[in-house]
Amino acid sequence: MCAVLAAAGFLVFCAGMAVGDYPIGLPGVVSALLGSGDAADLLVVRELRLPRALVGLLAGVAFGVSGAVLQTVTRNPLASPDMIGINAGAATAVVAGIVLGFGPGVGTQVLGLAGGLTTALVIYALAWKRGTTGYRIVLVGIGVAAVCTSTTDYLLTKAQIFQAQQALGWLVGNLGGRGWEHVRPLALATVVLVPAALAMSAWLRTLQLGDEVATGLGTPVQRARLALLLTSVGLVGFATAAAGPILFVALIAPQIAQRLAGLVRPPLIASGLTGAVVVLTSDLAAREITPAAQLPVGVVTGALGAPVFMWLLARRNRDA
Repeated sequence: MCAVLAAAGFLVFCAGMAVGDYPIGLPGVVSALLGSGDAADLLVVRELRLPRALVGLLAGVAFGVSGAVLQTVTRNPLASPDMIGINAGAATAVVAGIVLGFGPGVGTQVLGLAGGLTTALVIYALAWKRGTTGYRIVLVGIGVAAVCTSTTDYLLTKAQIFQAQQALGWLVGNLGGRGWEHVRPLALATVVLVPAALAMSAWLRTLQLGDEVATGLGTPVQRARLALLLTSVGLVGFATAAAGPILFVALIAPQIAQRLAGLVRPPLIASGLTGAVVVLTSDLAAREITPAAQLPVGVVTGALGAPVFMWLLARRNRDA
């Protein structure tokens, strides 16, 4: 299944660089990626379109792995950075920087990462009561998300028109205008944090059995949960800083991967590959639906993710 998802991801990755005002065939894209072919194709693919495609690919992997870790730690398929406020905290920090004027000096990526990490630490601290549980993390996260969303809405009402337009362009989740300065931090975070999550997969297996069983099996429950949560938040923080809070990818990618693989919990590698396919396909669809005025990728993922979320919610209520 991972091989199939990787092949599908590579196909969509190349297809996204083939379309545009200067169309290029898939063989031409592959040749340009390998460093050969027409000089014009090389310029368009490697300098103009490759950074956008890489940000979409890496952000999808980061969102997918982050969602799989969070859903396993909390033992809740509805838990994702979208639902528990990580994305909302990052959005509040970015909008505050834009509206209050300190954004240009600090940078959108730094603000988004700092906002996500700060929000995660607040959630963990408020959920602490002689330890934390997945249930409390989800409930506290929903409350923190509401506070962050209200703060963001308030800031937007105080913003100038050009500030509001700039903020809204980032809030939806957008791959337009992404360059190598967005790729490098996200690539470094992915290379470091995805292997870290894989290295802690044994803790994920035991935590899914419940805290008492995990403790009996020798798992340091609170230390393991904190390390896994920080890894998840780091991934989604860097992805959100680079591409904006792309909705529902971290929620639906692990659930799709789990059903494709036929496992009892979301598999990390397959979840990351599924997230990449979802983001790249949604970005391609957003560009093709309205070529004259390209939609942000978050609009498409939101339209796809909302029905899946409702289905998961209805199924969980039925199982309960």
